Amino acid sequence: MAWVVLLVGVVKKVVAAGVGGVVGTGLDVVTLVGLVKVGVGVAWAAFVAAVVGAVVCFAWNKLVAFRDGRPVTVGQVGRFGGVAVAAAGLMACAMRIIVVDLRVPVLVAKVMCAALIFVVWTYPAQRRFVFAPA
Repeated sequence: MAWVVLLVGVVKKVVAAGVGGVVGTGLDVVTLVGLVKVGVGVAWAAFVAAVVGAVVCFAWNKLVAFRDGRPVTVGQVGRFGGVAVAAAGLMACAMRIIVVDLRVPVLVAKVMCAALIFVVWTYPAQRRFVFAPA
């Protein structure tokens, strides 16, 4: 029965981290659209929106998904950034294959790729390298 308790704990963390990703992405998109509507150039708007999404995801994962009560360190933020940059590279490669080669519509491909990368890279890397228990 101990394995059931362990499995439930893992599932709760995965779901919580996934919710954080959805919330961060939602705020990223809202920020992007809002800034573009008020006349901010799309490149700057995308940059600011990405930062907003990343800050929300970091805070959510630290406080909710992984319940990491330790103080934030530069190293932790750097590792989080490294995981995010690697995820962006994986997303770019996966989107190229799925959209261009397999001809899947962009939004469908984005959801598929995001889910796959979250499961195989982002969540495990954050758990192991960014929010690992002390």
